[in-house]
Amino acid sequence: MRVLFLSDARRIGGSEVYLREMLPRVKALGLSPEAALPEAEGTLPVRRALEAAGIPVHAYRDLEALPEAVDLVVASAWYPQSYRRFFARYPRLVLLLHDQIEVFYPLGGRYLYRLGYRLLQVPNLRRARAVLTVSRWAARWLEGVHGVKGVHAVPNGVDVERFRPPLPGEKEALKGRYGLKRPAVLVPARMSPEKNHLAVLLTARLLPQVDFLLVGTGELLGLWRRAARFLGLENVRFLGRREDMPELYRAVDAVLLPTLGENQSLATLEAMASGLPVVTTPIPAQAELIQDGLTGRLVPPCPRRLAQALREASPELGKRARAFVEATHTLDQAARRLAATLKQLWEEG
Repeated sequence: MRVLFLSDARRIGGSEVYLREMLPRVKALGLSPEAALPEAEGTLPVRRALEAAGIPVHAYRDLEALPEAVDLVVASAWYPQSYRRFFARYPRLVLLLHDQIEVFYPLGGRYLYRLGYRLLQVPNLRRARAVLTVSRWAARWLEGVHGVKGVHAVPNGVDVERFRPPLPGEKEALKGRYGLKRPAVLVPARMSPEKNHLAVLLTARLLPQVDFLLVGTGELLGLWRRAARFLGLENVRFLGRREDMPELYRAVDAVLLPTLGENQSLATLEAMASGLPVVTTPIPAQAELIQDGLTGRLVPPCPRRLAQALREASPELGKRARAFVEATHTLDQAARRLAATLKQLWEEG
């Protein structure tokens, strides 16, 4: 069964990491996956990694150069307008959604986002042969709120060997490497509005005895740097894009994600797999992963409440979070779900 995974990405994001991790595992399950990404410098590391794993990769400039004799085409796009070109080339597309389908902005902002999503994205979803999305709540939401048919949930997985709790003595050694002499909180999120870094900075102001390590880049990075200086926050570090995330997770004591929009957060799964207590918001995507008080904390994005939850976060939360991920969200489990869904769609014709 030949499956072409098609993307419009010109740089690496979560969906491209997904391809890198999942396609070799899907191949091991008996499928014949291929990847098609634009011929762009930004995606070269992913293309090379897939080729090294024996996955055929098509670096395209023109969609017409892509193969026709495939059994399924599964497409994901950063930009809704890309789907028009994809459908013109492959009318029976299956769409794979990683993006936020709802962002819970305050003061009615979520309804404006929902309107925009309905106008720009929902027509593409209704046109598709089927829709795959990476959380169960998103599948229910698309069907119930937007009337999209044929939605299948294929929840994310995480590499539980790469993202793991520290070995005895490892945390102390990593703290020394990163210059952490007191409790530390990691914030792994791109600098975009829905990630709610204002709540992070205001929480950091309430916990001056804790170091906050902000990992990620994005359009609001400059704004949040200026805000941190304005607030006089000496306990906030901006680390930018990092390649040492497993070690950073093992060096810190908790993860803070006061997010307003997720589909299924890889950062949350990575932190849980690393045995860390995660403090995040009770939006549906996060509530699918975390049971408040058992495997993490779900609190509204109020700085005072976030700070209190961080003060109370215990290692036991992280231990139970790790067990949850091992039982339900490993990469192998995710690959089996994806392969089974693709085989089902192929058999249905």
